[in-house]
Amino acid sequence: MFTNSTSPFGAISPVVKNLLVFNLIGFVGSMIFDQANRLFGVYYPDSSMFHWWQIITYMFMHGGFAHLFFNMFALFMFGPIIEQILGAKRFINFYLITGLGALALQFFVQGIEVYQIVGTPFAEGYFNYDPVSGMISSNYPGMTSEELQTVAGIYHIPMVGASGAIFGLLVAFGYLFPNTSLYLMFIPVPVKAKYFIPIYILIELFLGVSRFAGDSVAHFAHLGGALFGFILLKAWGIGKTQLW
Repeated sequence: MFTNSTSPFGAISPVVKNLLVFNLIGFVGSMIFDQANRLFGVYYPDSSMFHWWQIITYMFMHGGFAHLFFNMFALFMFGPIIEQILGAKRFINFYLITGLGALALQFFVQGIEVYQIVGTPFAEGYFNYDPVSGMISSNYPGMTSEELQTVAGIYHIPMVGASGAIFGLLVAFGYLFPNTSLYLMFIPVPVKAKYFIPIYILIELFLGVSRFAGDSVAHFAHLGGALFGFILLKAWGIGKTQLW
């Protein structure tokens, strides 16, 4: 990730502080209870394991310490100044809406993937999955092993993390403070926010489209958070500032 070289925030703002606490509670809970991520992470809406509350709770669950750390580091660094500008109520709305927008784009892309394989975005009955043994079998003629793994992954692997909302914050920071210099960790070369953040988003787009290295990161959720963050700033008439 990156740090801001010119903006020590001092005391953590109230909403950011609460978000940090809730995310930490979610992470500790997942360490104590094995099924926490399965219950509070979010599944594809057509999955038998989807529950309505997951569209909110997934933002407060994480897949590991590094996942939690980098998301909370970004929230700590950029959240307070965005909260100061938007105000507490609008800031929490911004955070949650970008998280929901991230989920909406991810679901949309997953629906397209499922449709391309079985001809419908609703494929729960097209395969059998045993969560105990991990065995997967297909009821759909002609489905390849790779396609079966893709559909089963969409239906039976929950999405967790605050990354979509965090990308919304990054876009807000880059939009409001475009000339602020940022440093990538371990690479002490300052890059202005108006350059770094768009490049970072383009990298996410490339990784999402190419499925680079076969990773399991929900890149389109990141892009959804960024997109909805930008739309909200425009809809609310929040203008650029030259404070830094």
